[in-house]
Amino acid sequence: MTDDNPLVRKLASFAPLTDDDRHLLERVTANPMAVPARTDLIREGDAPRGVYLVMDGLACRYKLLPNGNRQVLAYLLPGDFCDIDVALLDAMDHAIGTLAQSGIVLIPTGTVRDLLDHRPGIARGLRLAALVEAATARQWLASVGRRSCEERLAHLLCELLVRLAAAGRATDGGFELPLTQVDLADATGMTTVHVNRSLRSLRKRKLIDGKGRRIEVLDVAGLRKLAAFDPGYLHRAVAHPTP
Repeated sequence: MTDDNPLVRKLASFAPLTDDDRHLLERVTANPMAVPARTDLIREGDAPRGVYLVMDGLACRYKLLPNGNRQVLAYLLPGDFCDIDVALLDAMDHAIGTLAQSGIVLIPTGTVRDLLDHRPGIARGLRLAALVEAATARQWLASVGRRSCEERLAHLLCELLVRLAAAGRATDGGFELPLTQVDLADATGMTTVHVNRSLRSLRKRKLIDGKGRRIEVLDVAGLRKLAAFDPGYLHRAVAHPTP
């Protein structure tokens, strides 16, 4: 069975899944709704109605500050859940919105609970995925706190290359990145001026190139060296075979 489904593909990289597990995940994630870019799925303060899953496109977690500034807390790629334990909250402490045209599934919290309680392979995959999300958040915090602007952007691009490749969305060292420089600035704690300068510097070093929304990583080893990027925190392994 091929893992065209991004959730199946992701969880199978973390834990062995049975054929029944895979078929169940296919049913649970069937018929995603098309959501336009720049659309809030849920706002801070809202009561959770279920668990959002990104099947296609790109979304993010973010906080809006009183002065209107936005801090992007995480990029959500195909196969990513938006907080599997969100049902424990009375109200959201952050917002979730799309950054590009996306395919989104809203999964009832009861369904998520059943997956965690009765499907050990799926449960292990979901919990490992949650640990990777926490590790990724720590890397983003380290970037904002200690990495230079150029290192921050290089590290983020290295991370996206690994994550998108794992989701089957990157080929030959390149990937589609439907983000503006404002989106990148909001994720890295930089100004758009510094994002622009950093992108130009990475191009000048012949580490990346790009046209439109596509990023080509010309020198993966060089980009990783600049960022001191160690992909271990992403725990991306070859998919486990079906038992």
